[in-house]
Amino acid sequence: MPFTDLGLSEKVLNAVQTAGYTEPTPIQAEAIPHVLARRDVLGIAQTGTGKTAAFTLPMLTLLENGRARARMPRTLILEPTRELAAQVVENFDRYGTNHKLNVALIIGGVSFADQDAKLMRGTDVLIATPGRLLDHFERGKLLLTGVELLVIDEADRMLDMGFIPDIERIVKMVPFTRQTLFFSATMPPEIERLADMFLHNPQRVEVARPASTATTITQRLVATGSEGHAKRERLRDLIRGEGELNNGIIFCNRKRDVALLQKSLVSHGFDAAALHGDMDQRARTTALDAFRAGETALLVASDVAARGLDIPAVSHVFNFDVPHHPEDYVHRIGRTGRAGRAGTAYTLVSPEDSRSLGAIEALIGQPIPWFDGDLSTVAETSSETGTRHRGRSSDGRRSGRTAKAGGRSAGEASGRPRARSGGGTAAAARAETPPRAETPRAESPRAESRPHAETRRVETLRPEARREPVREERGRRHEAEGDTPIGLGSHVPAFLLRPVLAKKDK
Repeated sequence: MPFTDLGLSEKVLNAVQTAGYTEPTPIQAEAIPHVLARRDVLGIAQTGTGKTAAFTLPMLTLLENGRARARMPRTLILEPTRELAAQVVENFDRYGTNHKLNVALIIGGVSFADQDAKLMRGTDVLIATPGRLLDHFERGKLLLTGVELLVIDEADRMLDMGFIPDIERIVKMVPFTRQTLFFSATMPPEIERLADMFLHNPQRVEVARPASTATTITQRLVATGSEGHAKRERLRDLIRGEGELNNGIIFCNRKRDVALLQKSLVSHGFDAAALHGDMDQRARTTALDAFRAGETALLVASDVAARGLDIPAVSHVFNFDVPHHPEDYVHRIGRTGRAGRAGTAYTLVSPEDSRSLGAIEALIGQPIPWFDGDLSTVAETSSETGTRHRGRSSDGRRSGRTAKAGGRSAGEASGRPRARSGGGTAAAARAETPPRAETPRAESPRAESRPHAETRRVETLRPEARREPVREERGRRHEAEGDTPIGLGSHVPAFLLRPVLAKKDK
């Protein structure tokens, strides 16, 4: 079915043709007619199938009639992240070249004054994140009573990741007669029940099984240890082993791990940039633009880059951490294999990730093959390594740390003298020395000569030699000379030895 059969306006069709598209994707072919018919739509499709254009193109057609008023946007699009919001603006710039529409981007990290100026000029399309949108509303700079169409993109993320109170407030601010569109790659049952609260008799458009992955993506599991340095080394080996790696996104669960991994890759000679939520907006935009332009080969990111980012030429995705939520796995690997291209996704799995891995395979409905051995190989290797380090050295001999018994070496425990030379000389010395009968520790010659040795050592530290004795040896000196320490002995601080002047009686 071509775009001409969907009911789009001539201006939109010309823009689509200029962009190089001739046939719509399945989600676009089924959703666009319902949007043009002013019906609520619940769209579910795999990531990378063109969901953004599925609501952008019909919105442009509907907005050709009417005009915007100051502080009262005609349509509202809510996005969970700043990057997704900026990407939607790019879609309107691409397909709205023949329209004279005012598009405003309201996100955090940008000056309020610039955004207020755009709202005052009148806005046909307002694209915003929930937090900054509510900030403008509470400041009295925005009215939502003129919204005709409400779009909630990445609906499961918006409702599942703490946006529920904000979404409920925003929905109460817009007119009840609005048209509402929900689009997402996953829609768990509990989230779908929440979506039903905002949709009125929606048309469900489902072109693929929820939470399914694209067949163009080659998925592999990579067994690795739990230690951070072992995982980073394993990741570097994977990157070096991929000869056809044009670029790749590496996902971590925590923001601090993103920064740590990015610095580690750079120190090992890789071209990598970081992207996470704690970065300021300018740094996030710079990192993302450099990756899109091919100036940076690797992008280490948190889940802020896992939803809806449209970078068609990403060849690889590496999950440095197994995601806590199985739906995030679908979104992460969906950054590659887009628009019919082939992609590869590796997931590093440690023994602690077995439960999360099982939830992912249950969600996508298929097992993920291993790359070069499963977790049993890692467990055996870790066990052998731990035993070698704890008990024996690399040549099979007992190490000095484990050979000690009660603070003494094995030779001392058995009554044999310990050889001080290394290698075979030490072994020969132990073999030639006959075993001696054990002597009580108090009666040994070594114990008897100890006081004299200590006395001689202390004698060299006398004040006559103009050397300051240490505290321990001061006490030994008094004991050797027969003095009995009184009170603090020689450890009395100098300020306590000062004479005290008694006050004269008046």
